[in-house]
Amino acid sequence: MPDAPSPSVDVVVATFNRPDNVRICLEHLGRQTLTPDEVVVVDSSPHRLTADVVADFPGVRYIRNDAGPGTLATSRAIGVAETRSDIIAFVDDDAYAEPDWLENIVARYADPAVGAVGGRASNGRPGEEHEGLDAVGRLLPDGTLTGNFAADTGRDLDVDHVLGANMSVRRSALDQIGGIVDLFPGTCLREESDIMLRLGRAGHRIVYTPTALVEHVAAPYTRGRRFDVRYTFYGHRNHVVLLSHTFGMGAPILRRFYGTALKEVGGNAVDAAKAAVDADRTPRERVRTIGGRALHASAALGGLAAGTTAAVRTRFGDRHTARA
Repeated sequence: MPDAPSPSVDVVVATFNRPDNVRICLEHLGRQTLTPDEVVVVDSSPHRLTADVVADFPGVRYIRNDAGPGTLATSRAIGVAETRSDIIAFVDDDAYAEPDWLENIVARYADPAVGAVGGRASNGRPGEEHEGLDAVGRLLPDGTLTGNFAADTGRDLDVDHVLGANMSVRRSALDQIGGIVDLFPGTCLREESDIMLRLGRAGHRIVYTPTALVEHVAAPYTRGRRFDVRYTFYGHRNHVVLLSHTFGMGAPILRRFYGTALKEVGGNAVDAAKAAVDADRTPRERVRTIGGRALHASAALGGLAAGTTAAVRTRFGDRHTARA
């Protein structure tokens, strides 16, 4: 019998205010050993700088997302709606794909049970390829997620979720779960995990393959920094929404996450108390440590409260469904 035809594949690059990164990203996509059917850049920037960059790449399509910052899931959904291929591969504007990246992603879809594939993201940190080899992309019983997406496992793994900077989905599987919904504002944390966990719940395999490699340069956030107070707030807010959207408001795993998060808040309070009486610290160091711990504890509590409110609203139908 003749071999089954290879699935068609499009690449979607969602971006906001990073025209220089987009240029490098597109240069790498132009060197792929497997040529995508189409490359689409979805831009939510308030200017035309990215549009001017895309104009230098014949065949790459430029699309606007006028919803602005904090709508990464909407940009992804627009990309899905504007393409037609069997597989949609997503790469971040600050993730630069190795030449065989797309070829290695598409190869995993030979198994019809596979609904999504994610690859490895190198951050340039020595030794990262050996970290978390036994804990890549897992949803733990306490409701938290492991990452470790720089790990070179030496083989493919079935996982619960993958990194949004380097992931792909089978269109038919995405259609089955109702497409992409945008419930994750601010830092957009957990928007890709929502897609993956829902695919897993629907019975699809989620595969992590270290052979599909990108260099993730982690460009600066437009607002704030990674692991700052804003990051803490949205991390907790969006995680509550993630678990409630995937498993329901009454799910045991959501209750366990609340417990885990509250223990984290308590740990911050204990650290602040220890700092207050630490004779080895200067008064300035004590004040900074106490203030920092208190701010992150407050942000976590605020995020849990905001996430619970958003989850209840979502449950009763007051949600924004991204274009799909």
